[in-house]
Amino acid sequence: MPQLFLNEKSCETTADPARVNRAMTEMVRAVLAVAREDRAGTRLFSREPVNALQLAQGHAIGKWCGTPGARDLWVRLLQMQTKWPHREAFPEGETHSDVEYRHDGQPVDGLGAAHLTGGLAVSLPVEPCWDDDRLTLVREELLDDEDGGSALTEVKVPHAARREHVDTHLPWIRRGADAVRQKAVEGLRSGAELWNIKADLFPRLQFTRLAEQHFTELPEVWVQPVGERLGELQDAVSDWDPVRQPIAPQWRSYVRTEFEMRRRLCWFTDDDGENHLFDWHCDFLPSPGRMHFRLLHEERTLRIAYVGRKLGK
Repeated sequence: MPQLFLNEKSCETTADPARVNRAMTEMVRAVLAVAREDRAGTRLFSREPVNALQLAQGHAIGKWCGTPGARDLWVRLLQMQTKWPHREAFPEGETHSDVEYRHDGQPVDGLGAAHLTGGLAVSLPVEPCWDDDRLTLVREELLDDEDGGSALTEVKVPHAARREHVDTHLPWIRRGADAVRQKAVEGLRSGAELWNIKADLFPRLQFTRLAEQHFTELPEVWVQPVGERLGELQDAVSDWDPVRQPIAPQWRSYVRTEFEMRRRLCWFTDDDGENHLFDWHCDFLPSPGRMHFRLLHEERTLRIAYVGRKLGK
């Protein structure tokens, strides 16, 4: 569950408007790249409401929203869960008033909150010092002793200002998303529940509208195994590069196409109203559970049309 913290210091420059707008676009793309890995768990914390941000001195966020290509990014950012101020991420009653973080001698509340909570800091890459996948901070903590002194420690915080920086943190982000996903799947008792939260748990996968009926008819004994298979398919397409792997992703479990004599059973109506061949499939226990889908190479994903008993049984 990645919590993102906006570095307010990266929004205090006097850079020219075009440079600030480009930097904001880069940062938002990084934020959305994180959200694609864990839509349900990603939250963005900032010093003030997102729609009231000043991206630089005298440069309100509205000026960026009006630039070419920014509108769609802005809408997607608003659809995320955003909170303010940074301390809203702290446990109830905790202020961390005895700790201060500095970068290059300057207090940095957002970067500090990211380190305190184990989150990910994000910045506008306006200045070179913010254009890195990790930042070094100096942490000063008051000591609880008679002398009333403090201790200085150098720490590093995970950071992203561009989409490329997010790639460095993907294994960590996915581990967190996997843990949350597994916990959610373990608590499911019906296929209808699984269908209702599929977009949050498996944001990379697609489903035909008609697949809902198959999910809602799942017996309880198949719900958790199906959720586990969906998680494996999600991980496979997340790493899929169709240029390097033109046939299929690197599957996490036994996945194959149907035998030619059985392909006549694998035609389903897709959302375009046309029948398509969904002959890629995987098993789930207890046997004979099957899930059928087709690959969408251009979109780097797959679309699921059927889940239930092995077709023809």
